[in-house]
Amino acid sequence: MEDFLDTCSHQESTQQSIAMLRAVVSGETYEAVADQFGLSRTAVERRIKAIAVQLTKVVGIDGLKEEGAAFVRRLRLHRDGIVAALAQFNPPPSPANRPARILTLDEIAQGALRIKGRSNRTWHDLALYYLLFATGLRPLEIARLEIQDYLESDGNIRRKSVLRAEAAINSKSRPLYFSSTRLNEVLMAYLNERTKMGHGLGEYATYCGLAPKSRIFLSPNGEPYPITPNGEPDQRRSVCRALLEIYRKLFRYAELKELSAQSARLTVMSRMYQRGADEDQVGTILGIAERSAVRERMPRPKPTLDDLLEELI
Repeated sequence: MEDFLDTCSHQESTQQSIAMLRAVVSGETYEAVADQFGLSRTAVERRIKAIAVQLTKVVGIDGLKEEGAAFVRRLRLHRDGIVAALAQFNPPPSPANRPARILTLDEIAQGALRIKGRSNRTWHDLALYYLLFATGLRPLEIARLEIQDYLESDGNIRRKSVLRAEAAINSKSRPLYFSSTRLNEVLMAYLNERTKMGHGLGEYATYCGLAPKSRIFLSPNGEPYPITPNGEPDQRRSVCRALLEIYRKLFRYAELKELSAQSARLTVMSRMYQRGADEDQVGTILGIAERSAVRERMPRPKPTLDDLLEELI
């Protein structure tokens, strides 16, 4: 089910990028397309260029080379060729269908250093990055987190918390631990920064002065990232496109091969297995109900008979 959702999200994102490309080659500006899709101008420009480059590689466009796909003027000059190529375009498979790898602690730290050096919202971005590896949460679940999920009313961190059913992708509550010193340092720094900027304030004496039902992560202007329906009404699926775009940016900043939300979850699984967890415990933290589904993502390491019987007495 989880892989299905990832695949659907990738397909929807690809179709959205294609729609943006069609709009721009038809004469619309990046700004107008950004307003239409609720994204930043930079995100729209990057996604249009990426899908145009894919189109030149997979199908080919008469008179347009790969390097020319980065310029909107050249794209518009080749509008007819692009429209014809789109009719034959078979997008590459979802990243969810490609093998994700487990990251080492050194790699995670290196990624954080690179993000810190490139981000203009340092604490916000580092907290988002570390949350993936410290909790195994998915981006949509992170977008739904509230101050009361992280802080007690007296301002202390809720190290043993609960992911509310309404925040969980599968609509089932599960344990949520904020037990990482690295995460808590940057997340508290971000919340202190929020307080100083006056974003999502509540009563002075509780929750560090923040409103308990305020979302933890807010946009630069202090607004919650919009969560919108994704798919047919009866599917009850949602997406937070703005946060997905931020994660794509952070993954580029980190410069770690094959880094994704999926690889972060696999890293959490691996770290839990190293500490002796079983499939039930891993499934509980990641919101995966069936042991078999956990094993499909990563089988629990099994010791050899030699390891089990060496120096038994």
